[in-house]
This record gives sequence, C-alpha cells and structure tokens, in this order.
Amino acid sequence: MGSEILVQVQDLKKYFFKERLFSTEKEPIRAVDGISFSIRKGETLGLVGESGCGKTTAGKAILRLIEPTSGQVFFKGKDLMSLRGEELRKLRPFMQFIFQDPYESLNPRMRVGEIVGEGLEIHGVARGKEKRERVEEVLEQVGLHPQDAFRYPHEFSGGQRQRIGIARAIALRPELIVADEPVSALDVSIQAQILNLLMDLRDRLGLTYLFISHDLRIVKHISDRIAVMYLGKIVEMASSEVLFRQPLHPYTQLLLQAIPRLDPAKREEKIFFKETFLSLEKERGCLFAPRCPHFKERCAREAPFLVDHGDEHWVACHFV
Repeated sequence: MGSEILVQVQDLKKYFFKERLFSTEKEPIRAVDGISFSIRKGETLGLVGESGCGKTTAGKAILRLIEPTSGQVFFKGKDLMSLRGEELRKLRPFMQFIFQDPYESLNPRMRVGEIVGEGLEIHGVARGKEKRERVEEVLEQVGLHPQDAFRYPHEFSGGQRQRIGIARAIALRPELIVADEPVSALDVSIQAQILNLLMDLRDRLGLTYLFISHDLRIVKHISDRIAVMYLGKIVEMASSEVLFRQPLHPYTQLLLQAIPRLDPAKREEKIFFKETFLSLEKERGCLFAPRCPHFKERCAREAPFLVDHGDEHWVACHFV
C-alpha cells in the first residue's frame, strides 16, 4: 500500500426528497449527510454500518452512478463532480462497481463472454479476437474456465456468478473498485473463497477497494482501515487493528458487541443500548443520542464532529 491518495471524498451529501400530502414543503431523506475520507492507492477501506445507514448510496454517489446532492470527489486529482459527458466517460474504465446480488446483477439473456466483454467494446478497449482473449484471461483470473464464456448465468452457482461479476469489474483494468456487500448473499464457505479472491486480485493487479458491508468480521478480514457509518454520517474511522482493539464510539461498540463469540471465556459484559429512534427531519444533535447509554444534555443540542484522537483514529463523539 502506497502513500499516494487515489480517492478523496469531501463533504459528500445525497438527499432524496419526498412530497407530503397537502403540503408544499419538501422534506429531505438524508441518505448520505456530509461524509469525508480518503483512500490511498492499493488500500482497502471498509465502510460498515447497519442496513439503511447509507453505505450503498455513498458508494454509488462516489462513482456518480447516482448524482450526489453536493460535495466533491477527487479521483487521481480530478474532480469527478465537475466532469461531464466524454470527460467522465474516459474515467469510467478506471472505476468499477461489484454489485451485491449475483443473481440480479447479471443479464440472464447474455452469455458470460458478452457480460464480461461488454465494457471492453463500449469503451473501445478491445474487439473481436482481442476481446475474446481478454475475456478468457479474466475468467481464468477469477477461477473460472475459458469455456464458461459460452454459458448463461443461470447455469452457475451463486459463488460462480459473483466471480463473473468480479471478472466484469476487472476486465477494464480499473484502479478503484467499489464492492457493495459482495459476499452477503453467499454461503459462509463460499464467502471465504470470494474474499480470498478479492484480496489476491488486489495484490496481483494493484487494485484499490472501497469495501461496503454490514458484517464487521468480514470487513476486518479484508480492510486496512474501517469507517463506521450511522444514519448518513461517519462516526468513527481508524485502522482495522486499532478499531477492533479500542473502539471509542458507542455505536462501534454496539456493532462489535453483536458479533457472535463461540468461546465463553472471550465473551464480554454487554452494554445495553436503547432502541428508540428520532426523526431526522429537524434533528440538530447527535443522531445516536436516542440509543446511547452515555447520553448527556449536550448530545441533544450539539452534533459532534470527527476529531483525531491520535494515530489517525477519528471519532465523532463529545464524551470519548
């Protein structure tokens, strides 16, 4: 992993607006509410949090698969938000997405070779014999047989389909891959195989990952650093080792507490969290305050900002 910053995200926001009946006021749903982080070249940054916290929306907004409401994303020093048309299209091959569901993300009417090679033709990278050779090479890289190019997605298992999705992502030789829960739909034994494949490809091809997941065990296995997201905001960010050794934010502690432990000797005393939620529409304080066992009056009045507590361990909490 180098020190060169490949991706820089600054105050990224994505709001969805819904219209209320008999009202002209539009209330936003703050799916992503001002997140900032960087990813170094060759690094894997894990983005973790509960379902609905905005992880997938953040990943898609970074690649502009959906348009952000505001904020900036710099890729190799270029501001993606300022690019339009052909300028953005030229950068697309270098930024790819691996989707969560290996069953829904592959076109059932296309053969595997067409799926994997589609991007090569669209971006004018390879055609004809050169495209076929590149598809065969990529299929072998992900553990499939070149002859699989002539088969349809329904002929494969879930793990094999996800390998096809990974092959499609690396066919254009990208530098950044956003992997959105790439193993959550797979059996546990297959999950390990896909994770090991992703790690092997990262090392062999020099890839950089934004790895999105709700499972901290998986994120720990593959990530160099981890960012914890709660209701559209990043509440803690640190190296994988530091985060697991010394979680500082109450929400991170809650996530770690939820990890099953088979060894009774390693089970810790549980911290009890309240299961109440506030409406986000006009909330000014800490979003985790209604569930936090350490709640104080300041938490309701003032939203905390990410502060470095040493060793690049960033936490958004008033009472760390």
